Amino acid sequence: MKELSELIFVEGLHYTDDHEWISGDGATLKVGITDYAQDQMGDIVFVEAPEVGDELSKGDEFGTIESVKAVSELYLPISGEVVAVNEDLDDAPELVNEDPYKNWLIEIKPSDPSELEGLLTLDAYKEILKG
Repeated sequence: MKELSELIFVEGLHYTDDHEWISGDGATLKVGITDYAQDQMGDIVFVEAPEVGDELSKGDEFGTIESVKAVSELYLPISGEVVAVNEDLDDAPELVNEDPYKNWLIEIKPSDPSELEGLLTLDAYKEILKG
């Protein structure tokens, strides 16, 4: 496991206390897991994602991610419609371990962009990890 100082963090993303991130401020937003999450999980072997067209609410489980250690649920940080799923992860789920910020999980069209305001800033997320 990496020390906090060894983890990769990205400015400008919104974070959740469930260790998901969300990026973008346009018509669609990408969702993934943080470097902390992938580090804690170990080698990722499978990613289950929703179907394109699924309508989900903030906090809904949108899939699972499986590693050699455990299976973890994924929770949607913002309500919206799934417009894309990262199909690269079907054949190579370990890409999330290599770069969890480049290798996003799903892309959504938000139904209520104001929900972004309730998410964590990078500094607030780091404080949770320190706690």
